[in-house]
Amino acid sequence: MEGSLGLLGFAAGLLISVVTAPVGVSGAVFLLPVQVSVLGVPSPAVTPTNLLYNVVAGPGALLRYRRAGQLGGPLTRLLIAGTVPGVIAGAVIRVFAVPGPRVFRLLIAVLLLPLGLWLWLRTVRPAPTRARDLPSPRATTALALAVGVAGGIYGIGGGSLLGPLLVGRGTPVATVAPAALASTFVTSVVGAATYALLSLAATGEVAPDWLLGLSCGAGGLLGGYLGARLQPHLPETALRLVLGTLATGIGLLYALQTLR
Repeated sequence: MEGSLGLLGFAAGLLISVVTAPVGVSGAVFLLPVQVSVLGVPSPAVTPTNLLYNVVAGPGALLRYRRAGQLGGPLTRLLIAGTVPGVIAGAVIRVFAVPGPRVFRLLIAVLLLPLGLWLWLRTVRPAPTRARDLPSPRATTALALAVGVAGGIYGIGGGSLLGPLLVGRGTPVATVAPAALASTFVTSVVGAATYALLSLAATGEVAPDWLLGLSCGAGGLLGGYLGARLQPHLPETALRLVLGTLATGIGLLYALQTLR
């Protein structure tokens, strides 16, 4: 049974990351519902398991972006400066204030529904030219901090939300993708370590599911590299619409489950 779950996790991580890496999303935002509903990872252990996935999967896409000369820059530093302290706060909130699966599913719906609709809106009706510049450094870091808190609760590191948000504003994917993935990787390392420490003091399933986290991460490692390599050859509009559709659909699914 564990071997079958491991193979399923590897396949899920591979397929999701191939699609999401080209736009700066690690795939954890879409992998989490699979872990909850298909793989049966208990709450709140699903959050550190997702962060473990990011830690293992992240270097694949980052290696490719580095070889292409796209890694680094001021945006990366601004995002990391905000998401790292945010993910620590989010982890504490997740363990001690949001332990129940019903509340957690509601949170998924609240996060993913607006995100999906935002991507759809900004793809169908792009932002005007004057609104496409990045926000100020202070505003970018503040946004990263808020997203880092949400990412620590949700188990996606933060960058996976910042990527779609910045792309939705009209920022070029080639600029956002490597910065968002780098932020996700660094923040996930810090988040996973925070959950490991919290598991020593908290009760319940707080530590990650190591088998699934590593299996999904191995698939994401390969898929992220392939996705980053394919980025120049993929139509940006189609990818944005696919991401928006997935986010909206998953958010709606969890909203309906919460209301039952």
